[in-house]
Amino acid sequence: MTLADGTVVTYPAGATSSRGTVVHVTDAGDGRTAVVLDETAFHPVDTAWPDQPADRGTLGVGGAELVVVDAVVGATQGDGLLLGPDVPVRTGTEGWTFVVAHLVENGAAVAVGDTVDVTVDAAYRAALSAGHTACHLASLALDAALADAWRKDVPTDALGAPAFDALAIQESRILPDGSRDVYRIGKSLRRKGFDPDALGDLDAVAARVDAELADWIAAGGAVRIERDGDTLADRRTWVCGLPGAEARIPCGGTHVASLHELTAATVAFTSALVEGGLELVMTTTVERA
Repeated sequence: MTLADGTVVTYPAGATSSRGTVVHVTDAGDGRTAVVLDETAFHPVDTAWPDQPADRGTLGVGGAELVVVDAVVGATQGDGLLLGPDVPVRTGTEGWTFVVAHLVENGAAVAVGDTVDVTVDAAYRAALSAGHTACHLASLALDAALADAWRKDVPTDALGAPAFDALAIQESRILPDGSRDVYRIGKSLRRKGFDPDALGDLDAVAARVDAELADWIAAGGAVRIERDGDTLADRRTWVCGLPGAEARIPCGGTHVASLHELTAATVAFTSALVEGGLELVMTTTVERA
């Protein structure tokens, strides 16, 4: 395989180790070298929507163990490799090839053709996976809790509720065993029909979200990632069995395999007036079995 083939990724199936061949090595700046493999279990951070951080782990090559200090999405049109913030398009854009670039400190002895053993920090991955699954569940539960706050018809979420999360989200960050989501409630959202008075009692909103989360987690539904293909650029979808429904959300991150792996999830809200409206922050915390 070559750089033009893209990277085969095995983390969507839960893999935390893999073996691959080096297909490209390049200077990544800041004293780092980018190493691209034909296949990897390493999850990179996506610059376009950097919700889940990169995995932690090492590359084993030639008897040496190289610490991966970061992993980012790389992209090429055949005339050089762009990395992270320099990639001008979203992952999957037609005409581009996308790869996982493992960043190691300069001076590491690695060359094209080397065989590399990838080892991911499984404990850190598990915490991020739990946080990402809980993030999706919390967004759906929040949509349901605010379903009566809309005066107009708007797009709906994976369970058919008005999609507050999708319409108001400004930033989402996956944390170990949790997440932090930032929403903006301004003129645009009000014109779409949202009544900000629905957020007048945030403790009550949190209680409704928590109750939904408790019911879903107690049901212990299966979770899986459906893939259109095996490369980084191929579309992936988070699928979760919930009581009476199956939720499907496009997602490139990692997740638990079953809600049985979680014991509880709760949310907390803060709000502040900012230029152009209200900023609402939802922090989700998850507990694992």
